[in-house]
Amino acid sequence: MRVFIKQLNWLMQSRYSIIKKKLSRTHHKLPLDGYENNENTIKFVDFLNDKDLQELNSILNWNCFVVDSNGRRFGNQAYQNKRSQPQTIPDKRILLMDEYFSLADKHVLEVGCFEGIHTIGLSKYANRVTAVDSRIENIVKTIVRCSLFGFHPTIFKLNIEEDLSEYLTLISADVMHHVGVFYHLKDPVKHLLELSKYIHQGIMLDTHYALDEQAEDIYEYNGKKYYYKKHREEGYTDVFSGMYEYSKWLKLDDIVSLLKATGFDVDIIEQRNERNGPRVLLMAKKSLA
Repeated sequence: MRVFIKQLNWLMQSRYSIIKKKLSRTHHKLPLDGYENNENTIKFVDFLNDKDLQELNSILNWNCFVVDSNGRRFGNQAYQNKRSQPQTIPDKRILLMDEYFSLADKHVLEVGCFEGIHTIGLSKYANRVTAVDSRIENIVKTIVRCSLFGFHPTIFKLNIEEDLSEYLTLISADVMHHVGVFYHLKDPVKHLLELSKYIHQGIMLDTHYALDEQAEDIYEYNGKKYYYKKHREEGYTDVFSGMYEYSKWLKLDDIVSLLKATGFDVDIIEQRNERNGPRVLLMAKKSLA
């Protein structure tokens, strides 16, 4: 009975969260111009007239936007109060990543490219960038945005939780950019333990995690049990959700231990509390031993 009540409470909370999200997802029209922060030189957008830029913004269902050197919007907000401000390129985490790994001669694999904001930032610093995402919509938008900025990274659709054996050559890289994806996975333990097969030097990981008192469920991998927090997801149709019904949020100690078990030394750069829960930024570097 106790287990049933727990599952029922989780289901009710999840359904309430979904309804609340859907009610808030009303697109509000943003002005095309007049933006004074986070301007970018966008090679093939800056010289477009307003009519062409408005058409560009309407062709795809953009969920974030940047600003060109004329203070004009390229893209759109997701919905009211969600990605409703111009995105910064490069993100500060990419600057930290460059300080830590010296990206100028590195091949970077970006997991979960979304609409190309981080892909562009990485392309400004790294020797080579490969970006993957599990949604074809995001792949198309990343290709368009990167191309208009004048960058041409390798971009293709890949669910990182699939059997990766036939993709190892394509995704093999020096360093991994891993932001906002890990806490959407259904099998995070397997994912961490397989990273060393295709990442040769290091990882920048930014993810939510579960506090000890939140990790009430257990799953087993290779005979070892791991506690996790069950987190409701909305599946493929919601670009801000994981691909499955729910994901597993691991405890931070287990995340660190799993990375160490597969040959990485780990530095915790930052821990912070966000609306959806505790979050960590860490750098993991392959051990020299």
